[in-house]
Amino acid sequence: MYSPSMLRRFFCFNAAASSSSITPSSSTTTITSKKKSLVFLGSPQVSATVLDALFNASAAPSSSFEVTAIVTQPPSRRDRGRKVMPSPVAQYALDRGFPSDLIFTPERAGEETFLSNLRALQPELCITAAYGNILPTKFLNIPPLGTVNIHPSLLPLYRGAAPVQRALQDGVKETGVSLAFTVRALDAGPVIARERVEVDDQIKAPDLLALLFSEGSKLLICKLPSIFDGSAKVNAEPQDDSKVTLAPKARISPEESWLSFDEEALILHNKVRAFAGWPGTRAKVLVIDDESSNNHNILELKIITTRVGSNDKIRDNDVHNIAFIKDALVFPCGGCTDLEVLEVQLPGKKVTSAAAFWNGLRGQKLKALE
Repeated sequence: MYSPSMLRRFFCFNAAASSSSITPSSSTTTITSKKKSLVFLGSPQVSATVLDALFNASAAPSSSFEVTAIVTQPPSRRDRGRKVMPSPVAQYALDRGFPSDLIFTPERAGEETFLSNLRALQPELCITAAYGNILPTKFLNIPPLGTVNIHPSLLPLYRGAAPVQRALQDGVKETGVSLAFTVRALDAGPVIARERVEVDDQIKAPDLLALLFSEGSKLLICKLPSIFDGSAKVNAEPQDDSKVTLAPKARISPEESWLSFDEEALILHNKVRAFAGWPGTRAKVLVIDDESSNNHNILELKIITTRVGSNDKIRDNDVHNIAFIKDALVFPCGGCTDLEVLEVQLPGKKVTSAAAFWNGLRGQKLKALE
């Protein structure tokens, strides 16, 4: 295992070891085709999908480029053990045998030491995929072919850090992924290409995000030749600012994760899908002992999987009563709609089916709390 200090080292040139890939050959008798230098920036697991595609494409005999460096978030404490671990992209690169001293982990992409070493690499192109840091003008001026970002939306829709969550929350039937040149304004650069994707009404944010980055990887590999020969920049489509919608992650908070059952079931279902993973969605329910209405307690449930009810359920006299029908906990919602909850999670427990949770109540009744 590589130590955090090793991962945080910046690349220092070794002229003897690096001359073949970074500096022109000194030989005048042998004509070689020098591969173009590409630097990849990404951090979470979905970014590793893009890096994998670049590694595989660069290894092809006909490839005109090579990945010369990787930029990612610094090691951080993750998982229950709270161990300091490299980002998923850094770990994937190390597992693939990529040199640890070519993995940059600056706190900010504007650090002078980092920028100096990046300039020395002379990258012709940078590719970003969920890197997680703002790129300053000093960075953007380094690669002559520019910086291209994979953004999981159909730009100019859903600019920002949470496009998938906000698209699902809005209940869109179609979304997609865009390749766009990076400019100082957030996600506002000219678009090279888009790939449209139909949105299944049960898919959750982590799965849709993975699908979009997978499609984005294919789109990137397809468009790399035009990016390298400059035609992509000439033909890139400026975004229509009149059609911009925003998807800022800063507005997603744990407080937003609570479900309010006076809203319609479809709105709550879309929220569960959108917030799957983080911050999740939660609900408060009242557990009532059937033998004594005075004996009750409040449970906080994490709502994992839902679907919109068919509206043919027979309603109890108490509109707040939760029923169990077939395989679902049926929550009465606004507009005379029903939300069917298929999986839940109690604090500190594993995810369980609605049936298993209901059986554990041993005859006690449930009521939804606002």
